[in-house]
Amino acid sequence: MIKVEKIDSFTGHRDCVYALEKSDDVHHFFSAAGDGVVVKWNLQKPDVGEMIAKVGHSVYALAYLSNKNHLWILENFEGIHVIDIANKQEISTLKMVATNYFDIQIYQNMAFIAGGDGVISVIETESYNFIKHIKASEMSVRCLAINPVEREFAAGFSDYSIKIFDLQTFELKKVIAAHQNSVFALKYSPDFKYLFSGSRDARLKIWDVEKEYVLEKEIVAHTFAINYIDFSPDYKYFATCSMDKSVKIWDAESFKLFKVIDRARHAGHGTSVNKLIWTKYDNQIVSASDDRTISVWKINF
Repeated sequence: MIKVEKIDSFTGHRDCVYALEKSDDVHHFFSAAGDGVVVKWNLQKPDVGEMIAKVGHSVYALAYLSNKNHLWILENFEGIHVIDIANKQEISTLKMVATNYFDIQIYQNMAFIAGGDGVISVIETESYNFIKHIKASEMSVRCLAINPVEREFAAGFSDYSIKIFDLQTFELKKVIAAHQNSVFALKYSPDFKYLFSGSRDARLKIWDVEKEYVLEKEIVAHTFAINYIDFSPDYKYFATCSMDKSVKIWDAESFKLFKVIDRARHAGHGTSVNKLIWTKYDNQIVSASDDRTISVWKINF
């Protein structure tokens, strides 16, 4: 039995909220939106946001470097801003191609960036130098996931495919004809045995990594696009969020649906839920929406 309690709704963004990112402190997280504003929030002090930065265009993706207390902000059509959180100072700016930037994943000293021009940019996080530009499609790269166990990474594309690349040589290893529409969400299971993918086709698919990414399970999970996937801190559950305005909670082993968080049942979001993070603080899920709000949910099992 799962009980869901809505803790609060954070307001302040003046446009759709697209990005959420965890920080070192379990109480804090970051958000970014179509208004170009990046905010640091405290789960212990609801709706008291601290503005970290403001950029000129919308922001779809953030990445936090815990060893430096730096936040990487991907400004659409401009590039990267690296912010020192302690003093809110911009310490580096990288001009990039004028396109949308949908995702950023950081592994060791490399930042992988998903571009709307079909290019995955690899940047060295110390020097901010470009290591590689990987052009694997004419369509947008929408999401990325790193698998350090197999030393590879996965990229989801608007050409409906998932492409697997070598993490060291950046060579293309495998192309999976994955979905019937754009692949918006990718997440490896915490043990890296499975790759979970979500698409604009509303399907959730689970791929067996150890069996060359054979399809393990396909679920008609939502009624519209699946935007993001995240696992619970104990790895027993995972959550999906969707353009259908809902957040759903699933069993990570059986893939069974446990709970639907939506407007009718729990005073959920009124429009698309774009991102979620399952925090270590009091088993709370944070969700961000086109309705310009960030909702906080306590999950009781």
